Amino acid sequence: MDSIQRIIDNLPPELRWRGGLSRHGTVNEGHNAQIANIFITSFHLRSNLVQKYGTRDKIITEHQRIVDDLLEILYHLPQCVFNANGSSVVPKVRDIGAVYLEHHMIADNPNRDQAKEKMEMILRKLNDLDCWSALTLSGRWDSGAARSPASPSGLVVKGEPFLMLPGELHNSSLSSARYMSEVWGPMKQQSINTLLGSVTWEMIEPEEGKFDFSELDKVLEGARQHDMKLVILWFGSYKNGISTYVPNWVKRDAKRFPRVQVLEAGGVKRTIEMLSPLSNESCEADARAFATLMSHLKAVDSEHQTVVMVQVENETGLLGDSRDRSRCAEKAFSDPVPESLLKHISSIELHSQFKARFSNVLSSGDHSWESVFGKGVPANEAFMAYNISSYVGRVAAAGKKEYDIPFYTNTWLNFDNPSELDMSGTPIVVGGGAEAGVYPSGGPCPHMLDIWRFNTPSLDFLAPDLYFHDYELVCKRYSEQKNPLFIPEQRRDDNGARRLWLSYGTYGALGASPFGIDTGAELAGREFRLLNQIKPYLLAAGPDDRFGFFFDEEKGKCKEKWTKVFGEIEVIVERAFVFGKAGPGGGLVIHLGNSRFLAVGRGFNVSFKSTNNKATFTGILRAEEKEVDEQGELRTLRVLNGDETRSGEFLIMPNDDPDYGGFPIAVTIPARTCIAELEAYYIVEDEEFR
Repeated sequence: MDSIQRIIDNLPPELRWRGGLSRHGTVNEGHNAQIANIFITSFHLRSNLVQKYGTRDKIITEHQRIVDDLLEILYHLPQCVFNANGSSVVPKVRDIGAVYLEHHMIADNPNRDQAKEKMEMILRKLNDLDCWSALTLSGRWDSGAARSPASPSGLVVKGEPFLMLPGELHNSSLSSARYMSEVWGPMKQQSINTLLGSVTWEMIEPEEGKFDFSELDKVLEGARQHDMKLVILWFGSYKNGISTYVPNWVKRDAKRFPRVQVLEAGGVKRTIEMLSPLSNESCEADARAFATLMSHLKAVDSEHQTVVMVQVENETGLLGDSRDRSRCAEKAFSDPVPESLLKHISSIELHSQFKARFSNVLSSGDHSWESVFGKGVPANEAFMAYNISSYVGRVAAAGKKEYDIPFYTNTWLNFDNPSELDMSGTPIVVGGGAEAGVYPSGGPCPHMLDIWRFNTPSLDFLAPDLYFHDYELVCKRYSEQKNPLFIPEQRRDDNGARRLWLSYGTYGALGASPFGIDTGAELAGREFRLLNQIKPYLLAAGPDDRFGFFFDEEKGKCKEKWTKVFGEIEVIVERAFVFGKAGPGGGLVIHLGNSRFLAVGRGFNVSFKSTNNKATFTGILRAEEKEVDEQGELRTLRVLNGDETRSGEFLIMPNDDPDYGGFPIAVTIPARTCIAELEAYYIVEDEEFR
């Protein structure tokens, strides 16, 4: 044991583990991979030696230390580092866990509950490690962008974790390199490192079979010059439920590229500007164009990896009716539900919203859409979801074959109940719609996700456009079934900017992208600058080591208390204390190991409560305001106490302009760096001293 410790103590500085998220200044991803391998191997050796030569008491005591050290490594190194040696790490972690289970999960162990919690943490991490290859977005590691399931950002670009701080451009912005030349710089100034922008079918294939990528290539070059990543939005057959971005030669040939028909009052059919999702000719033409685009991107960009993801189509679905009423669609609707779909639905863990709407779906046989999904609108929507997702899936597969980088599609959300909306005075009509056809029927809404997943294996995830819905509810629904959360469009105002903290901090979003960013980036940019400053800490924190939160202008519109338990410390976040009117706020808390935490943001208090039922007092041991130095490292600016911590009761992370409410003494200093590190402690007193 002493020999093992001597080896550890004599490691080079870059390979030493000092606990929590602390790192030597020159540590890179390769060092982290070596740290994981070296230390987990040392824990495994210690475990074997203690088990072979130790007494029962020694085994219990030493294994507690081993497991504590192991959890520090597993939960505070980015999970991507385990990719280099995951096959050797997993058996060692399993062995350590097995011994811990044997000696600590016994009935007479007074610390059995604590041991159970730690055992569950080991099992959760083993599940992540065992599922590694299935959770990477591209299915590959060294090329393209991949997803690290433990990383909040989830993207790995050129072998490095990438924290995407994105904004979506207006629809036509990316069509012009000259226009974009005036956009790149201002976006970088707002700490935005990724822009979402459209590449349209009509733009690249103005004549059938003749492709023009000249403007796109200029845009790519401009992005590279400004170190900006791109997410390409393929506006092919569908954009917001219609087909206005298809080339003229497609629009004019309705016989070859048939349209959808909707039913109006009086039973009159009306043709709309939407290509039929049942048309093979339309789908094949779109797929050819998209495949050609992806082939071109691979040729000109695979080395640079400027484009990190691609959205296939945009907010698909049918507006104006719940189902296509054309003759071709009517015939298809009269056919049975494909048995392969029924078998798929019966064989998977269904999404909560699918189960809420469709119970006891049959698993085989010939059944009509209405007998399976219910008469009228429910069956119509399921039928459209099946056919639209099949169309999009074929287009995506054609592109993926040419260039295997992450693909997704986005969603125009529905709502089941107005209580699911977060309108704040906005008319309910803009909330998305409660009935299929008011919102695009057949799009990848939560209750249709299981049908979409069946037909779109080339899509790596499905994403919500989130403007007026309950933000946390949608984040939860689009995080089910291990779906990586990405929000391609959201509000760019104060309301949206505050909610960025929840998506990154609690739900580990790949990114959350305010729309119309090129004409209004300041509010989101303020939050992105902070996120960028604490990027190494956020990337290193696992899902159990962080949470985000927000407070709106008016009380009662959102949670007033956010809590999370880390070991024996419960962290409590509430609005920032002021003598006047409490203001809005938002931020996140990251667990740094033991009882240390990083608090980032504005307009909130942080306090602590011990979960030890014998604790008689919990407070702040130390608090420091942090700033970012020239090397991008955090350093202490001020040691906080007194008014800034309410004398140890809670840390105040103030707003930029706190309201003193007429109180004559300025006890609350306005926000400055908006970053603080603090440590909690608690005491247990003997009865005789109380």
